[in-house]
Amino acid sequence: MKLNDGLAASLKYYLPLNKSRLTCLAGMLLSLLRLKQVNLTQLALAFSSEATPQSRYRRLQRFFADVVFNYDHVAQLIMSLFDFEEHGYYLALDRTNWQWGKTDINFLTLAVVYQGVAIPVYWLVLNKKGNSNQRERICLIHRFIQQFGRDNIKGILADREFIGSEWWLWLTENEIPFFIRIKQNQCVIKKHKQPMSHLFRDLVVGQQRDLHKPQLVGKTKVYLSALRLETGELLIVASNIACAKPMDVYALRWQIEHLFQCLKGRGFHFEEMHLTHYFRIKKMMALLAIALAWAHKVGEWQHKVIKPLVIKKHGRLEKSFFRYGLDYLTDCLLHHHADVVRSLRLLLLFLLTPDEIRLNNKMSNTS
Repeated sequence: MKLNDGLAASLKYYLPLNKSRLTCLAGMLLSLLRLKQVNLTQLALAFSSEATPQSRYRRLQRFFADVVFNYDHVAQLIMSLFDFEEHGYYLALDRTNWQWGKTDINFLTLAVVYQGVAIPVYWLVLNKKGNSNQRERICLIHRFIQQFGRDNIKGILADREFIGSEWWLWLTENEIPFFIRIKQNQCVIKKHKQPMSHLFRDLVVGQQRDLHKPQLVGKTKVYLSALRLETGELLIVASNIACAKPMDVYALRWQIEHLFQCLKGRGFHFEEMHLTHYFRIKKMMALLAIALAWAHKVGEWQHKVIKPLVIKKHGRLEKSFFRYGLDYLTDCLLHHHADVVRSLRLLLLFLLTPDEIRLNNKMSNTS
């Protein structure tokens, strides 16, 4: 069985595209994993086909121009690959942006925090510079809970950009916990307004304090925690629920920063895609999300079943699960593409959930 055919058949269960387009999507995924870049000209060269490179390139262009994705189906695929719906999870919300020529590329991304990297589930391409607004954030979370409910959401994690009275009030009224960093000059309302920093002005570097009574910030009562950083700045986190270790929870937000690193320079070089059309950029992100999920699962399998990664002196692994898996996938696709056993293993690693992979010892019999 060819890996391309098996992958196309697997994707068909979630993405109702015709055979030709599923084959093209599977071929692009494999090309992306071979090359670790998203430039269509280069992807066409690595695309398995007997057609000329120019014909392959035109086929990829037509795919991005003509194919319509249902992004709820893509989200369902991503969630199913990890069996997220059976467990509680934190969602990280953040934005990344860059320029291509005179065009601003601006992404708002909602991702599930998981094993060192956030896995993207929904995203918006913002047709503007700068921050998202409260309506855009609410729409993104609302779309998620329409598909997957809110019961498993342990919290929304976000940085200082994601403040706003209406947004916080909406999350609270919908019983969605949040852990969001706020600016130290933002005001808290006690008997009168005062900057947040006044509540924690006596903290020294490295010292942390959690206030056990909720404080009114804007229209929402929140629990506040603060840590004095080495720079002297205060890291203040607001949450609409009481939590034993709010700073530890907020620290998980870093995983969406790692996601953006994986999509860009440490992985797929997203900034070099040369696409500027809204719908085509959004489609490329779907391709990247699926590839990233596959690479991460392969890396997790290698670490937990085949050969554990070394833990460095700073306490972190020598490389991420994503990078570990991506290197393995690239090596297999470049040098062992005709190996039926390896192809079947890679397909199983794509299809099975991490728990199923750990229980399946057959995949570890050959390297």
